[in-house]
Amino acid sequence: MEFLCLAPTRSFSTNPKSTKVIPSDHTSTTSRIFMYQNMRGSTIRPSALPLKMSRIVSVPDITAPVENVPAILPKVDPGELIVNKPTGGDSDELFQYLVDILASPVYDVAIESPLELAEKLSARLGVNFYIKREDKQTVFSFKLRGAYNMMSNLSREELDKGVITASAGNHAQGVALAGQKLDCVAKIVMPTTTPQIKVDAVRALGGDVVLHGETFDEAQTHALELSEKDGLKYIPPFDDPGVIKGQGTIGTEINRQLKDIHAVFIPVGGGGLIAGVATFFKQIAPNTKIIGVEPYGAASMTLSLHEGHRVKLSNVDTFADGVAVALVGEYTFAKCQELIDGMVLVANDGISAAIKDVYDEGRNILETSGAVAIAGAAAYCEFYKIKNENIVAIASGANMDFSKLHKVTELAGLGSGKEALLATFMVEQQGSFKTFVGLVGSLNFTELTYRFTSERKNALILYRVNVDKESDLEKMIEDMKSSNMTTLNLSHNELVVDHLKHLVGGSANISDEIFGEFIVPEKAETLKTFLDAFSPRWNITLCRYRNQGDINASLLMGFQVPQSEMDEFKNQADKLGYPYELDNYNEAFNIVVAE
Repeated sequence: MEFLCLAPTRSFSTNPKSTKVIPSDHTSTTSRIFMYQNMRGSTIRPSALPLKMSRIVSVPDITAPVENVPAILPKVDPGELIVNKPTGGDSDELFQYLVDILASPVYDVAIESPLELAEKLSARLGVNFYIKREDKQTVFSFKLRGAYNMMSNLSREELDKGVITASAGNHAQGVALAGQKLDCVAKIVMPTTTPQIKVDAVRALGGDVVLHGETFDEAQTHALELSEKDGLKYIPPFDDPGVIKGQGTIGTEINRQLKDIHAVFIPVGGGGLIAGVATFFKQIAPNTKIIGVEPYGAASMTLSLHEGHRVKLSNVDTFADGVAVALVGEYTFAKCQELIDGMVLVANDGISAAIKDVYDEGRNILETSGAVAIAGAAAYCEFYKIKNENIVAIASGANMDFSKLHKVTELAGLGSGKEALLATFMVEQQGSFKTFVGLVGSLNFTELTYRFTSERKNALILYRVNVDKESDLEKMIEDMKSSNMTTLNLSHNELVVDHLKHLVGGSANISDEIFGEFIVPEKAETLKTFLDAFSPRWNITLCRYRNQGDINASLLMGFQVPQSEMDEFKNQADKLGYPYELDNYNEAFNIVVAE
């Protein structure tokens, strides 16, 4: 399907700065709290840009069934602004949000996190790039702010009964810490697929952990059932005014720490953080742009703003698991509609590159969702050639699963453009491999996989090289072509990065072979459950699996399925309930495992 999405053209440039004041209906009241002056910014003037949106389903009624269609936005470049047209909202309600944000007691548990100038990023991009270090909180995430603010406003009677929430990560730790501080039993329902390190962290903070279901949705359903049955107050991860106001305290800190900000970039999952920060900034410093950042595979807020109502994603990429939300909140969506300037999207390799950027700055490692805003801010500055502006990005967390680091490392070089993943066809004869190595020249190898196979006229080599200048890479590919060695750049083909580079030499001439990539939960017995559904009905020709440190894993499979049995095969795959995609269309299969 195709929609028309408003976004600026590539020739976008910022308007000259102009000094503006808060509208008169806000000024007199706001001055009772603080007087903010010299609020500067620039205005985006969008033009229409066609945007293809596939793999989504729009459901105004959130109880409607969701079809199995994945979620990507392939026509939008990383960092390209998808403009929102804010409605402004109700001034009295927004002012009450502002008062409550300024009066929030979050500092009972939170620190005022530092706003640090990233010198290397600033020099590379030509801007003053600041990182708001919410990863420095005691639970290594901003989430304790919203949880504590909401819980601190409960009555003693409600606290004595206890609270409950569902979470697989940072919100769970925030609720557990708030419960400890407020002398309240905090029950946390977590999916059985939650990494043990996160379960242990919640228990260490006094949380009463209940493991239930394989997905967050199943855990949340169970938590809501227990809330009603046992009379426990449910503490949502994002969709509550109290939570939003707690997260909004980050906006007050940024505004105290730095003035004359061009844009603040905020990671978006359910929308609580951006709703809170936007509610503050758009009343106090309205010319500062508030821009949300989402991964391509978890773009629920982007699509919801475009559609004008909440859009539920059928499948969500869990690489940045802290922002992997299928449906944004009702309150948070309303605030984003009213206030934010737009959204940008980033790929997983860009997120990984941002993690490396932060590590290079100060030897700190963010979690994948914690680096989303930094990736978006850097991509935005590069896309629009922003210079000499103050840019702020919120580093939202540092609860990185150690087992995920290997994938982040693999993607980081590709995302930064400092590495390239290439495939070269080479005539198999004496001396040809030496010629190939000579043509690579000064682009040093970081990885190389080669295996001769008699099934091909030409041998295939998959390899990674360091890249200092893009022109050097382009020249090398042209030199290869001139020497009859066709070379493809597969740097941004995630299927290659995840699986196919391990399968060089695995080509085989098999009739009726199809390939599928299945997203399965990371837990014991998953592979057995999967195989029981297909074997021995269809012959399995290929299998590759690697634990990536996520809640879900990618399983690459090959099957022999005659065309006459394809409908039966798809029905069986659908009944299994795991998101999947048949990958025969992918160019990588045509050069690695297919004939």
